[in-house]
Amino acid sequence: MRTQRLRRRPPKPPISEVNVLPYIDVMLVLLVIFMVTAPILTQGVDVELPQVTSEPIQTEEDREPLVVSLDVQGRYYLEMGANSDEPLSLEAVIEQVARIKRQNPELPVLLRGDRRVAYGEVVILMSQLQAAGVTQVGLISQPPEDR
Repeated sequence: MRTQRLRRRPPKPPISEVNVLPYIDVMLVLLVIFMVTAPILTQGVDVELPQVTSEPIQTEEDREPLVVSLDVQGRYYLEMGANSDEPLSLEAVIEQVARIKRQNPELPVLLRGDRRVAYGEVVILMSQLQAAGVTQVGLISQPPEDR
């Protein structure tokens, strides 16, 4: 009986390249997930906007406007950063807007007022914003629903 000798192959050299295809697949899946969930995660204050027909306000794409909101209970909100859902006093809002406008005078300021708020409250807010150095205020509204 013949004994067979097992031949040993010489060991393969280690592969020094990283296979990036699985990483690209994971990256694309994460990109799709973020694209789908980003619109859902928008923050804001629940305000019922007046419905009017108007032209959209033109803002620069790279500059997000500063939004001051006034809800039906008369609470003020400054929508920027993580604490945009915490109500502030009128004085605190005006102080912060003035500070931001001193740092960035070209930053657009938009006012979002609930349609059930008294007109006088909106006028007071606008006059206080003007006193804080805001020369132009855009009003946010919703397009009317088809009846």
